[in-house]
Amino acid sequence: MAWDWDKLQKQHNRNQDFVPPQWDDIVDKFKNFKFSGGWIIGIIVLLIYFSTSTIFTVGVDEVGVVQRFGKYIRIADSGLRFKFPAGIEEVTKVKIRYIFKEEFGDSPEISSNRARYGLDTRSSNVNLMLTGDLNVAVVPWIVQYRVGDPYNFLFKVHDPRRLLRDLSESTMRLVVGDRSINEVISKREEIADQSKLLLQEELDKADTGIQVVTVEMKKTNVPEKVQPSFNEVNQAIQEKEKLIYQAREDYNKAIPAAKGEAEKNIKKAEGYSLDRINRAKGDASRFMSQQKEYEKARDVTRRRLYLEAMKELLPKLGPKFIFDSNQNNILPFLNLNGNQNSLENILKSQENSVNEGKR
Repeated sequence: MAWDWDKLQKQHNRNQDFVPPQWDDIVDKFKNFKFSGGWIIGIIVLLIYFSTSTIFTVGVDEVGVVQRFGKYIRIADSGLRFKFPAGIEEVTKVKIRYIFKEEFGDSPEISSNRARYGLDTRSSNVNLMLTGDLNVAVVPWIVQYRVGDPYNFLFKVHDPRRLLRDLSESTMRLVVGDRSINEVISKREEIADQSKLLLQEELDKADTGIQVVTVEMKKTNVPEKVQPSFNEVNQAIQEKEKLIYQAREDYNKAIPAAKGEAEKNIKKAEGYSLDRINRAKGDASRFMSQQKEYEKARDVTRRRLYLEAMKELLPKLGPKFIFDSNQNNILPFLNLNGNQNSLENILKSQENSVNEGKR
């Protein structure tokens, strides 16, 4: 290999004459350096990129779930927050105060539009349910919910909304299946409260992070095809209940009246029996007392009994005229009506004499 000794000699001389650059020379070079338009745009783009990927804002009604290389790190509250640039940390915003709504059971118009545009029509049959008395009912309802635990909502369940719909449907079918068609139609609030409690229990078991706010039942009815038959059955049931109520009303009127009349007759008979017994006892006591007095003074007692009997009997006979059997002529001026008082006076005097004799 041939060596170029002249060239090597020149290079060696240049290395010996080399002097390191001074600080002033470097500053002067930077001062004299002129940026081109491309460099300026690139720097601005880099600054915007870093500012937008490291600074983020969380709304008042939401929180930010921060992930670093896909792993959960923290939850950022509302306000202006910072993080590592994109590719290192990512933020997922979750609304925790917003009330979401899921409707179950479409109207006929919405179902027809879904079928027309080739959309999923399975939701139109969600509201068809079998009741406890083996009737088919149309039960549309609405579930309102919010996110209670953002971590569980994002990472514990693959599709929280789909799971919510499935659990809501199964819960509502369970509650409706335990009731009759009349209860499903008339007791919607009670069914909604019970389904809300059961749905919340199932969501908590699944760690969905969803909190149910309310379950609202819409107008419940039977399918249109069986509506006429259902109305006829209801009319027959109402007529039956009407007749039963009328029979009970007549029963309640007749039976208490009969019981009252029976009680009245019984009480009347008891009173009459008691009265007769008391009178008999009184008569017996009076007879015994009279017998005792009669044994003491037979003549006086006999005369007193006679006078008492005549005292009770004679006033009931009206005007009385007593004549002597030997009297043949009656004076025309004799006031016969005035003799009644004299007769009573005579009886009273005789009674007084009897009492004095007893004394």
